[in-house]
Amino acid sequence: MGESNWAGNHTYGADAVTTPRTVDEVRAAVAAATRVKALGSRHCFNDIADSPGGLLLDLRTLDAGVEIGDGTVTVGGSARYGDFAQQLHEAGFALPNLASLPHITVAGSVATGTHGSGRRQPGLAAAVSGIELVTADGELRHFTRADAEFHGLVVGLGAFGVVTRLTLDVVPAFDVRQDVFDALPWEAADRHFDEIEDAGYSVSLFTNWVNDTIDQVWVKSRVDDFTERAGLFGAVPADGPRHPAHAAGIPADNCTPQQGVPGPWHERLPHFALAFTPSVGDELQSEYFVPYGSATAAIRAVREIGDLVAPLLLVSEIRAIAGDDLWLSPGHGGDRVALHFTWQPRQPEVEAVLPVLEERLAPFGARPHWGKLFHGVPDGYPHLADFRGLAERLDPRGKFRNPFLDRNVFGG
Repeated sequence: MGESNWAGNHTYGADAVTTPRTVDEVRAAVAAATRVKALGSRHCFNDIADSPGGLLLDLRTLDAGVEIGDGTVTVGGSARYGDFAQQLHEAGFALPNLASLPHITVAGSVATGTHGSGRRQPGLAAAVSGIELVTADGELRHFTRADAEFHGLVVGLGAFGVVTRLTLDVVPAFDVRQDVFDALPWEAADRHFDEIEDAGYSVSLFTNWVNDTIDQVWVKSRVDDFTERAGLFGAVPADGPRHPAHAAGIPADNCTPQQGVPGPWHERLPHFALAFTPSVGDELQSEYFVPYGSATAAIRAVREIGDLVAPLLLVSEIRAIAGDDLWLSPGHGGDRVALHFTWQPRQPEVEAVLPVLEERLAPFGARPHWGKLFHGVPDGYPHLADFRGLAERLDPRGKFRNPFLDRNVFGG
């Protein structure tokens, strides 16, 4: 077929790709297929969205509008967050959190447990209050939080069907400012981790694990809850815009405005602007979630192998996310800190390092991001058996199964 994911590190093994424009076309395609999966922005770094020998549904042209209600917004599953954020803002509303990239689709982000940051802000999936889903027989089904299976469906890994629409909770619109601090001492991060995470609405630490200090701290603050800071536990205000991979010589041209310039939530909460190539572009990614209370110990464990990790890195990010109750969400059961690795596009070398990294993080019950590169089979999910049972009820013939799900969820 020759088509690949966003990073170009995975070529899809499906026999064909079709581009449905309506929900009825999605239903017909699913009903007729033997094996089928949906594609969104293709911003996964593994084979989670592949359907070897089957059919892929590219949903980029799926016809779906935006409906803003009383405390909710309903969008097509293939909509990117950046596609409707401005419209939502103009109506006086906001999403409580956004990922680093506004370029990713709502359905794909939710299905893989993708998140933004903020010690009191859960991942993107926590905002979902309604799902429209095409199941294996082509039936269009609707689920809300009142349904018993809802908490299993949201972070669904594509195992239950094709998500065509999602309803998200919204909050009143707010403005944000973004301030960057350079050179945070590691000792200060260890001693004052809680206070640093509480320094703003959303806080990110960027490092390569081997420098004497943490390269940058990005503090995103609501303008209506901002406290002026001359520094941050030894870190000093940046003297200009920064890219997260600034230490690798990447300019800040594609980043959202910094240096305390206020702006709407959707133009500050992401790290990268919608109009530009996000992040570095030519990269691979991994990410691991550890319980919040284990964060500083896990950080020390990674630093101990910094000399192994750093030569393959573009940058690494540390950020906190509030917990949720979604069955296969990385945040299920309590607050987490995510250790994110943006790798150079050297997949064999990265895959050789991942077992060592995961061994170091295993004592902390680390969970990998479902859509990124990892080595071992994820565990530590108390509702995994419930998830399997739900998939067997909604997809009894395994139409939405694929090698990724067989390896990592169903034990095949």
